[in-house]
Amino acid sequence: MGLQNYNLGLFEGIKHHEPLACLEKNGVKRYITGLNEFAPELKKLPKEEMEAAILDIRKTVSMLEQELNSNFVEPSDPEFWNKVKLVSPSNYAFWDNIFIQVGNDPVFLNPKDSMDIIKLRAIDAGGFSIVAKNLDAARKSMRQMKFYLDRFEETSTIRTEVKKIRNRALAELQKLFEKNSNKLLYVCKVVDANSPQYKKSTPLDVLYDNMDRYINGETVETDKRKTATKFLEIASLDMEQLKIRAMIKDATFYKILALRGDGFIYHIASSTMVGKNPSEIVEFLRNPLNESILSEITKTIETYWNS
Repeated sequence: MGLQNYNLGLFEGIKHHEPLACLEKNGVKRYITGLNEFAPELKKLPKEEMEAAILDIRKTVSMLEQELNSNFVEPSDPEFWNKVKLVSPSNYAFWDNIFIQVGNDPVFLNPKDSMDIIKLRAIDAGGFSIVAKNLDAARKSMRQMKFYLDRFEETSTIRTEVKKIRNRALAELQKLFEKNSNKLLYVCKVVDANSPQYKKSTPLDVLYDNMDRYINGETVETDKRKTATKFLEIASLDMEQLKIRAMIKDATFYKILALRGDGFIYHIASSTMVGKNPSEIVEFLRNPLNESILSEITKTIETYWNS
């Protein structure tokens, strides 16, 4: 149900049990079922959307009423809600017994099963505080939902999107390998946490293999969407900015640049403050007024790169 995506889990045998959410105002209860055409959220919709939503609710309620209570009510009946008995919004005894129970193992909801349809509609409407209607909603939730409704179509779409991004990153890697080995070296240095391992003498096949594994989430970072996206972002930088960012990483490793107690980073040889983060340092070094410091760092760093 999603916990494994965040390296989380419950103790074996433990489950979260939550009843359907219920709001009460002036002594009147309103369950968040997704099957109530009088719900306030429906009234906020444009007229055509509201009418379509109401028709969809009535068709679903009619089907549920017939299957669960052998009571057929025509969706177009002017007395529709007066004739609905079991799944009526005011049948508190029924809605009090609707709950969701989730744990480490997936809970499969069958869209052809009447009770599961009720749970699916409730999840979509936000009727359970622990279950989001999809993975994207779970990630954006201020309530830090730990479970989400994982639809096959949505899962396939997400998987396909990741593949497309990864394939674009691999195509860019192949292009750098074949046509721009210097840029590939700088990309490796910026992307890889172990930047000093790369020198101008490092075989191209090593650069390619390391970046291929990075893009495919086979290194420290395992999120394939994140790794492929980061690789594409870094590879799109111009050569000047890319080289400076590569030098900053190595200059920090070799103590040419260092963080001091005031929270700022300094060029040690000249005791010049260059910024408080890599972006500020890049802008500092690209400024023509600081050309002497850039030249000194470049000369020192390229000595390491050529060794």
